[in-house]
Amino acid sequence: MAAADIMWTLCVVIGLLVRECQGGCAEVDSLAEAVEGQSFKLGCISCKKRAEVAARTSVDWHFKAPGDDGYTHIFHYEHPSADILHEAFRDRLDWLGTQSQDVQTGAIAISNVTFRDAGTYRCTFRRMLLLPGFRPNITVEKEVELSVVAVGSRETTAVISEMVMYVLIVILQLWLIAVVVYCYRKISDDMDAREAREARKALVAQQECVQTS
Repeated sequence: MAAADIMWTLCVVIGLLVRECQGGCAEVDSLAEAVEGQSFKLGCISCKKRAEVAARTSVDWHFKAPGDDGYTHIFHYEHPSADILHEAFRDRLDWLGTQSQDVQTGAIAISNVTFRDAGTYRCTFRRMLLLPGFRPNITVEKEVELSVVAVGSRETTAVISEMVMYVLIVILQLWLIAVVVYCYRKISDDMDAREAREARKALVAQQECVQTS
């Protein structure tokens, strides 16, 4: 395979990776501090390893208050139904996750937060991969330690994490631009070199014809 063909293949692969990243799934930890009387989003994300594989997923949320021995089942989502299962959270939970059976974001919102809402929340994904002739089941569990305060304060770690995330995004975009420019220049140089070789061969063949005639 010629060098130009190799570089072209590399650029195509990079282009596909860029498109995949743009529409990809990133697992981000939930915030862990709510303010009394306000609404709070409990984040929970479980990305599939292969986005092209269809799946059927249900999400369950459990809650354990400080001092309790076990968890209480408070919420269940299985498209299209979202059910609140505990009286203490009645009319206070809303589904903010994926609106389909192929769930990757299982976030819920708690409205009118009280100090009694502080504790450990467990989010459980039960995913069935819809493969031809095969239905593997995958279970993913994540926990959020939620604290409730009277006045909100933005944690320093959250600010730093957000800044680092944006810096990494900018660096990644610049790197991808540099790679694409390099690929373009490399392909252009290889094509120019190939045309020059073909021109030299044609000139030599023309001179040989003139000499033999």
